[in-house]
Amino acid sequence: MATICFSSPLMEKDITVYAIAGDTHSVLKLAKKNKIPLPFECEDGECGSCVIKVTSLDDKPRMAHALSEKERRTLVAEGLITKQELKDAEVNDLPPTYRLACQFIPRDENILVQFSGEPGVGFK
Repeated sequence: MATICFSSPLMEKDITVYAIAGDTHSVLKLAKKNKIPLPFECEDGECGSCVIKVTSLDDKPRMAHALSEKERRTLVAEGLITKQELKDAEVNDLPPTYRLACQFIPRDENILVQFSGEPGVGFK
């Protein structure tokens, strides 16, 4: 089971939700289901409005589905992923810090998901 703690200046307090291991719902779908005010527009990985910062709360290496082509293009275009992070994601299967909530499917891990509340604005 994945434990996801959402944190944002838009929220009075952090909200923790649980995702069942093997579930293929994105972080955005989990946020919507739990009425978390994560901004989004296209829901398809092209606009970058749902950018999130993902931090592991475990002592084990981070997991996640690989970057989709749309997500990779959007993160590169927005300057939210370094060349080294891109290489690590593609070659070493290490997920980058910034993801798109509509594309990011959590695995069996405990993570902190931070978002600014402004579409496309991450935590730099």
